[in-house]
Amino acid sequence: QQWYSNSMKVICMWLTDRLDLQLHIYQLKTLIKIVKKTYRDFRLQGVLEGTLNSKTYDTVHSRLTVEEATVSVTDAGGLQGITMKDSDE
Repeated sequence: QQWYSNSMKVICMWLTDRLDLQLHIYQLKTLIKIVKKTYRDFRLQGVLEGTLNSKTYDTVHSRLTVEEATVSVTDAGGLQGITMKDSDE
């Protein structure tokens, strides 16, 4: 649980440092993959929902969703099917 929480905090701090900058397409694609894989892996390991869906995760998820929407408007096909929307949803 601590590993997951610390991973999300690091990503959140990195995104906060770049709050006034739009992410490059490759940064966005990589972060989406990292966040989704981390979330899924720790969910499979039995980490509690309260820990998985923390305020930090919500902040990261919201930022990546906004960045994804921006890219989809400005760069058609830029993400090539990579999205924050979970396949389970």
